[in-house]
Amino acid sequence: MTPEDIILKPVLTEKATDGLQPDETGKSDRTSYGKKYTFVVPKSANKTQIKIAVEKMFGVQVQSVNTSTRRGKLKRMGRNEGYTPTTKKAIVQLTEKSKPIAFFDALQ
Repeated sequence: MTPEDIILKPVLTEKATDGLQPDETGKSDRTSYGKKYTFVVPKSANKTQIKIAVEKMFGVQVQSVNTSTRRGKLKRMGRNEGYTPTTKKAIVQLTEKSKPIAFFDALQ
């Protein structure tokens, strides 16, 4: 799979963009410097493939990748029922030395 096949689209919600800002509380944990980006990825993609795809597409260094799968919800319309699609998202943490991704700079 090419990097374009793995990174489907960015997640542009308020909660996802909170990870872009550095933490003002001064905590000493490793996530206090921000640089967390969220992407929708295929259900078959693993963390290693996601890491390589982000590094190739944006020219950055990835520290860690967390993934979560959201099961589809049961929806009804009258007597017909079906499920919304199951989606998977990846939260990518960049290293402290890495440059930020330019696409997300316009959101701040």
